[in-house]
Amino acid sequence: MTSKLLVTLLAICLISAALNEGAVLSSSVSELRCKCIKTNSKPFHPKHIKELRVIESGPHCLNTEIIVTLQDDRELCLDPHANWVQRVLQAFLKRTENDSK
Repeated sequence: MTSKLLVTLLAICLISAALNEGAVLSSSVSELRCKCIKTNSKPFHPKHIKELRVIESGPHCLNTEIIVTLQDDRELCLDPHANWVQRVLQAFLKRTENDSK
């Protein structure tokens, strides 16, 4: 009777450890991939942008990613090669330079 209980407890511990290790692995794997599946190429006015993030290419993703948060809290990925996106980036850089002075 005690050997069955010991084997059951050991099995539960091993399964628990495996599940916890899998959970950590899956969260680290999700950070090692591109965040943008598709990009928005339709121009819109920069005043609708609340936040702009640029994620440079690296081992997690071969593409440079530009992610904007709009005033209505939607997130969009922008095409970094589009001319209007380049102009928006320059405007945001100027704005941050002026704010820091």
